Amino acid sequence: MRQILLGLIIMSACHALFIAAPASGQGKTTITAALARLLVKQGKTVRVFKTGPDYLDPQILALASGAPVVQLDLWMAGEAWCRAQLNKAAQEADVILVEGVMGLFDGTPSSADLAATFGIPIALLMDVSGMAQTAAAVAVGLANYRDDYSVAGLIANQCGSVYHQQLITDALPDDLPLITGVLRNNKMTLPERHLGLVQVEEMADELNERIDAGAQALDAEALNLFLQSLPKVAFSEGQEPTVEQWLAGKTIAIAKDAAFSFIYAANTELLQAMGAKLVYFSPLRNEAVPTADALWLPGGYPELHSEVLSQNTQSQTSILQMHQQGRPILAECGGMLYCLTSLRQLDGSEHPMLGLLAGQGQMRERGGCQGMQSAPLPSGLVRGHAHHRSTAVDTPEPYAHGQRQKHPAPGEPIYRQGSLTASYLHLFFPSNPKAIAQLFAGS
Repeated sequence: MRQILLGLIIMSACHALFIAAPASGQGKTTITAALARLLVKQGKTVRVFKTGPDYLDPQILALASGAPVVQLDLWMAGEAWCRAQLNKAAQEADVILVEGVMGLFDGTPSSADLAATFGIPIALLMDVSGMAQTAAAVAVGLANYRDDYSVAGLIANQCGSVYHQQLITDALPDDLPLITGVLRNNKMTLPERHLGLVQVEEMADELNERIDAGAQALDAEALNLFLQSLPKVAFSEGQEPTVEQWLAGKTIAIAKDAAFSFIYAANTELLQAMGAKLVYFSPLRNEAVPTADALWLPGGYPELHSEVLSQNTQSQTSILQMHQQGRPILAECGGMLYCLTSLRQLDGSEHPMLGLLAGQGQMRERGGCQGMQSAPLPSGLVRGHAHHRSTAVDTPEPYAHGQRQKHPAPGEPIYRQGSLTASYLHLFFPSNPKAIAQLFAGS
């Protein structure tokens, strides 16, 4: 770890590795978490980042590393903001790990774009089940598809045997070595559900055991030699958005529990930087909203707790009172489902919700994800994304629709009912701090 002063630009440098794959389902989070835990057990300071707007993988990665995990997205957050986060991490970390998203080139911007922008060497992670030498061919193709990034080696996941691993090793060229192989091990598999991995607070002890099993499955000696062979990556300062005390004197209440947990740390940090005091409460525990000037109902899994939420009248009454008093309320995705008249499960059961917004939420087997979008709020555009397995029907006419990153078709509906702003969109507050300040200030 070191700092270099070049003119007026401070560069922070440390070892860094980008874990990417040819597709989803290769084991990126499992292996990244295992590697983070292994390094932490060796006494190293590790900082982990997740590519893209993901809430669930960062929970696992934070548990593994013992430190908060920041999401990096060049479109949603911007290059300068991402660079600033990496620079801060490099000032304190021995190793930075970045977990990619989907396949290496999937999305715009992609994992490859992020790695290329910041010069982070890539470790290709592949589930090699059902192949041997072909894994080497795929790895070589991915490594040479573009010339603006560097692939340092291959991690062969789900090897059937040591011999299987050796076949892959022998097939790889000298400039693309096998970093390590990982034998099949059900003890390190992370549990999933419809939107991704299971949340940490639901089964932290078991997840810790699985992460430990993953760390033990890695070849510690080979990984240490590999990391030490990499040159350190220098990150310049970047720039975070300039903010003023636009929310000074304001208190914002935030729902936070197993039903409402999709909260970017960057969002809460920004609210505090703008002067807001944050207070938390749990609708699942039937807690009333604390005394506050505004309310944020973030996304999460209300569908898993709809019966309990429907019975928790103290929480319901206090939220309805805030709306009646005209206090600003932001409801995102799961928070919006909670605001609807009712929520219907796949088995046909239905439970009443808050009724702040007319309509019924309906869970469905597939689909619903709308990708990256901007929300045209009255105060300005705020970037974000949508990812859901439900639909809302019989809702009022929306105030506006999200603007898709690439496609001209209308995105997610955005509703404004009195002081309530509700949508499936998860907003990234640092993309437009002033607009967010005005939203929560009610101006």
